[in-house]
Amino acid sequence: MLLVYTHHITPRIKYVFKHICTRVLGIEVSFTTKIEAFIAHDSLKMSYTKQSLGSEFFIKSHDILFEQGLSDVDIHIHDWEDTKCFFFNGEKSSMPFDIFAAAFYLLSRYEEYLPQVKDDYGRFVATESIAYKYGFLHQPVVDIWAYKFKVALQQQYPEFEFPVRKYSIKPIIDVPSAYNFKLKGIMRTLGGTLKDLFEFKFKRLYTRYMVLFGLKHDPYDTFRYIINKQKQSHYKFLFFFLIGDYSTYDKGINANKKHFISLIKHVADYCSVGLKTSFFAIEDIAVLKKEKRRMEAILNTSLRASRQSFSKLNLPESYRNLIELEIQEDYTMGYVNYVGFRAGSCTPFLFYDLDYEVQTPLKINSYHLMDYSLLKTQSLLDKKKVVNELISEIKKVDGEFVPVFHNYTFSDANRWKGFKELFNIILDSVNEA
Repeated sequence: MLLVYTHHITPRIKYVFKHICTRVLGIEVSFTTKIEAFIAHDSLKMSYTKQSLGSEFFIKSHDILFEQGLSDVDIHIHDWEDTKCFFFNGEKSSMPFDIFAAAFYLLSRYEEYLPQVKDDYGRFVATESIAYKYGFLHQPVVDIWAYKFKVALQQQYPEFEFPVRKYSIKPIIDVPSAYNFKLKGIMRTLGGTLKDLFEFKFKRLYTRYMVLFGLKHDPYDTFRYIINKQKQSHYKFLFFFLIGDYSTYDKGINANKKHFISLIKHVADYCSVGLKTSFFAIEDIAVLKKEKRRMEAILNTSLRASRQSFSKLNLPESYRNLIELEIQEDYTMGYVNYVGFRAGSCTPFLFYDLDYEVQTPLKINSYHLMDYSLLKTQSLLDKKKVVNELISEIKKVDGEFVPVFHNYTFSDANRWKGFKELFNIILDSVNEA
């Protein structure tokens, strides 16, 4: 166990030390404000305060972990060996940066509470983040800093054996609409037919009716392929089905259709299933509650995980609603159009509510790649390069890779050509040295 001496134990200190020490490095951590208890401790120990007590392992603290609420934080990004860091703390510290303060800034999504330019959907965009602006979005910096901390501690305590963690994957399959043409109802089918005619999309019109007459497979119905892939993998896939009401933003399948319900149940026999919340459920807890109950009735078990429509988050309200409804995990944190680490970590972390200054029980599983982010990369070779570089970054810190694919990504549509191969690269990455 690591004992941390500090002049004042705050919720922020407990939160970030437990993420870095326990979640990333696998060691228990406790805290003390008593010098006698610190001196008496005969295993790993460090001081985290403004001045060292003596010659112990010491990290000079930044003020952010002793504050409450938001303030104007001065951030100056520096190069540090093979990565970047901020909150420089001078030469007397055992590490040149306060990695705990910096990690807290990223994990709490401090910058997302500050004034910023949002996109058309009201989302925080990658280009507004310090990670994008200073060129470290592609690295899980929090985990990298944790490993640097581990190396520094090992030099001071060479006899201590740190636990070893292994690289893992958690593939996400997002299902905004299970079918392209099937189960859409008479009015939507008629509307789609007229649209195809007016836009001269005769090939699509032909496919539509071949599917409806049962002569062709629905292009979005790739579930057999995905389930076969699940059978070959040791890592559980996690499906998110949209079962909200039809709206301007959400055009899924009616959740009362028996065939759709049996599809969800069938997928749940092999994979984990969560709720993809509708666009209006993001801001309306009553709608979210209705969708949660609807999914629980289908699965016949309590709902564990959710993912917000369009990857939209309103912090802290979105997460507070999930907590109130006792949803335990969320998979919304990430960027639709950019590959990388929105919260700077490839280790699941708990949501910290900056308004209430409290660690919540909601586990945030930040995703690192969405299939859409690869569409702007032209050649398949370049797409493979992006995926392999991301895998390499996560493997360096033995983290967990969370990619998001959609059911239609595995169709034969031209824009998704080669994506099955990219998915296989991710699945195979756990078997490589």
